[in-house]
Order: sequence, then C-alpha cells, then structure tokens
Amino acid sequence: MSGEARDSLGLDPANRAPRRRARWGRRSPRGAFDGGSDGTDRGGPTYAALDLGTNNCRLLVARPTGDSFRVVDAFSRIIRLGEGVSASGRLSEPAIERAIEALGICRDKMKNRGVSRARLIATEACRTALNGEEFRARVVEQVGLTLEIIDRETEATLAATGCTPLMDPQAAGVVLFDIGGGSSELVRLGRPLPARRGPPPPQIRGWISLPHGVVTLAERHGGTNVTREIYEGMVAEIAALIAPFAAAHASGLDGIHMLGTSGTVTTIAGVHLDLARYDRRRVDGCWMSAEEINGVCEKLIAMSYEQRVASPCIGAERADLVLAGCAILEAIRRAFPCPRLRVADRGLREGMLVQMMREDGVWGAPHAAAS
Repeated sequence: MSGEARDSLGLDPANRAPRRRARWGRRSPRGAFDGGSDGTDRGGPTYAALDLGTNNCRLLVARPTGDSFRVVDAFSRIIRLGEGVSASGRLSEPAIERAIEALGICRDKMKNRGVSRARLIATEACRTALNGEEFRARVVEQVGLTLEIIDRETEATLAATGCTPLMDPQAAGVVLFDIGGGSSELVRLGRPLPARRGPPPPQIRGWISLPHGVVTLAERHGGTNVTREIYEGMVAEIAALIAPFAAAHASGLDGIHMLGTSGTVTTIAGVHLDLARYDRRRVDGCWMSAEEINGVCEKLIAMSYEQRVASPCIGAERADLVLAGCAILEAIRRAFPCPRLRVADRGLREGMLVQMMREDGVWGAPHAAAS
C-alpha cells in the first residue's frame, strides 16, 4: 500500500504537518522508547501506530525525542475481532461492532493529539476472513480510518524492528517470537546492524508465520478446561508446523537468547513476578530462565479456569487463551532450547513508529554498513 494510503486517516488536513528531515531533542540511549534524556517534548510531528489484531486493538501516539520517541497517548482493548473466524470464515457482526467502537476511540485520540502521520494495520483476522475487505470499507465509512491489511512477512519485520532494542548486545543472535491471536511469527535475528542514531535496525536471517495464534488454537482444542492431554496435543500441532523452520535455523544456538513479544509472554512474566496488577515497567525487558518459564507454565496448567480468571495478570479476558499461548511457547522452546528469554511489552506498534521516523530522517541515515 502506498504511503499516501497509509497516511489517510480521515482527519482534518490542517493536522497534517509536512514531512521534513529534522532532529529533535537531545541524544537519548539507543533503543529507549520512553523519551529523551530529560523527558521533555521538543516539538516536531506527531506519529501514530495502530495495530488491529485478531484479539486486540492497540494504538500508540508518539513524538520524536533525540534517538528515540516519547509516547504521548496510548490505547489497548481486547476486542476478539477474529472470534469464530476459523470456523465460519467470516468476521461476526458482534466482533465488527466491538472493533468499530475501539477504532472510533483511536480516531478521536489521534485527532486530539494532532497526528501528522500514521500507519494503521490489520493482521490475521482481516487477512483470512472472507469479509475482510467489506470490514475495511465499513471502517472507512463509519470511522473515517483506512486500514492496511499487511502480509505475514511485514508483520514479522515490524515485530523485529520494534523488539531489536531489547537484544542483549553481547548475544550472538536472537530467536524472536510473536504469539498473536490468529497467527504466530518466528524470526531468527543476527546481531543488529550498527546505527548512527536511532534504534538499531534488525538483521533478519529467516522467518516463518504459523497460521495459529491463541484464539484459533483455543477454539480448536478448547481453552476453558485444558487437561494435560489437550495441552500436549496443542504443543504437538504447533511443533509440526515449526519443524521445517527449526531444521534450517536451530543449529548454532550457543550465545543465543529468546526474545518474546505477546500477551502470552507478558502474562507469564507477570505471574512469575507475582504482580498484584500488571506493571509494564517491571515486565518489559525482564529476563526469565528456562526453569522459571517451566514453573509458571506448570502452575497455569494446574489452575482451574476460575483460578485463572481470578489471577490479576490473566483475568476473564485471557483465562481461556493463556494455555493455548503457553502451548505455542512450549513448542517454540522445544525447537529452540535457549537457556534464557527476554520479555518484550512492545512489538508491531513500536516497529511502525521506528520505520516511519526512520523514513522521515528523524535519526539521519538508517544504518552504517553491516559489520
């Protein structure tokens, strides 16, 4: 889709500032996404990144600061747009209505913040639904937003771009995974390319997108009462899909760590940290060992559905999905047995913001020659 189509928000043209090459603010640590070194807003254009997924609708609004950007507004809501799509092939009317309501909130936030450039993406639910294009047209008519349905390679690239700053700089590489609602992406990354300014660009060695996420897998196997047998069945199904990618990329894992982004991995981290309520500041960037991940997954398998609902880091919205996510993660870990995992509460939206700002020359040249 063209840049013009991506930037079409249905907003007042007066809010669209011309693109320009500029630098704002003082230099901040590479890869930080929470503002410059002094935390102040130095002006410049306002960017927005919206990710309409199978399970969630998420928005970030940000302004450049030094080598990074400062988030000035955000929104996240579980809408389950893809609920029932695997069985019916269509987005249901209740799911569409939930999405329309959430998108209206996002539109108002972008207007209120004077967004000058945005990218608005939709992923697996809209990719696979027979009425995906009808839904896009309805969003234009009712909300005034133009969604871009991205392909799976673009989704993997955006996730890598958003998460690369969390790579251990001493690591030889990373196995990145993004467990979504309708699909899951695996990316093999080498050391990030050197950057003169701004977050480091990823060096993608290979990627795969699996046609299953937490929503589709839970609908196939059941997510409320999950026995050990059901859980292992989910693991086996995902393992079979991963096997060809693992055969090509699972060698030479010395010095490699895993990097995970998704509601599944942030939920596991929240349970591991025994948080009374979810706290992004403690979860984003935290490390977990293989033994710690095993312990949390075993704890979740032993819980009843009601106990999962009562957990402050799971709740009713994720209680029937979290074990499907654990099964996908377990299949990935068996294929890529890395001793440690870094948790990312960031991903596609941050990747979009970085790409747009890099295209606009906010940080100068994208990268130096690869070493």
